[in-house]
Amino acid sequence: MFLDYLALALLLLSLTAVFYLFIYIHDLPHKIAEGRDHPHVEAIHVACWLSLITLHAMWPIVFIWAVSHKKGQPHLTLVSAGGTTDELARRLAVLEERLRNPDADPK
Repeated sequence: MFLDYLALALLLLSLTAVFYLFIYIHDLPHKIAEGRDHPHVEAIHVACWLSLITLHAMWPIVFIWAVSHKKGQPHLTLVSAGGTTDELARRLAVLEERLRNPDADPK
């Protein structure tokens, strides 16, 4: 009789431990992204929870996304992409004009 209750307690303890381990591994990309100061921390957190719907089929993609940003790496912005926003807007206007008039002489 005692061994039956002991087996039941060990079974419930094991199931609880497996559940918490599953949740810990499931949320690991979010913790990594926070530690690396990733610019998409919240999106990674949402993607971790959405991976439950796909039975963790997309979890490796989320994990790779989380570890793709190195700590201290600057976030890509319009200014760091090659100039000020005014300069980028001017360059975009030139490219759009070239697409509208492909026969025009480039300056």
